[in-house]
Amino acid sequence: MREQLLLFCNWSTLGVCAALKLPQISAVLAARNARGISLPSLLLELAGFLVFLRYQCYYEYPLLTYLEYPILIAQDVLLLLCVFHFNGNVKGAAPYLAAFVASWFVLPLQKWIIDLAMNLSTFISTASKFAQLQYLWKTRDSGAVSALTWSLASYTCATRIITTLMTTSDLTILVRFVLMLALNLWVTATVLRYRKTVVKAE
Repeated sequence: MREQLLLFCNWSTLGVCAALKLPQISAVLAARNARGISLPSLLLELAGFLVFLRYQCYYEYPLLTYLEYPILIAQDVLLLLCVFHFNGNVKGAAPYLAAFVASWFVLPLQKWIIDLAMNLSTFISTASKFAQLQYLWKTRDSGAVSALTWSLASYTCATRIITTLMTTSDLTILVRFVLMLALNLWVTATVLRYRKTVVKAE
């Protein structure tokens, strides 16, 4: 039963993450604008994903416990390019992408660097969620933000809490997923709240 639960959580997380950002990307492309999406939030999320993936690779954790992160990073990069495109400055993404590539090679140079980066990545990922929340509170408009994407992200955090408890029991990773679950649910609720406000106003 334990093995079946672990397999279900791993594969369902991978399946959900394969399409996690697609509703958001689709919403941006359909609206032909990035209204409601916080660029700082997206950049911070991408940085957090990158550090998390590098940390898992460095400590050689089971592949199935982090296989979704390359997919999430690719989708975030695509979403980032969409945001820059609709803001009229695609070339503006280049310095950020260069910094992310460089950090991939710098992070594993010393154990203390990767450990510090992992602890900071939880803070960075938390900050990314708060940046999105702050943007929503400020504009009171969820615009092209996809509630489905945020609710799917909540599901993957919940399954990763289970898989972490059943495999590595890494406290740093566990704390990260608990915080991300709470914040993803908060963002989802906020997006739905402001969507209803706009519908009522119309």
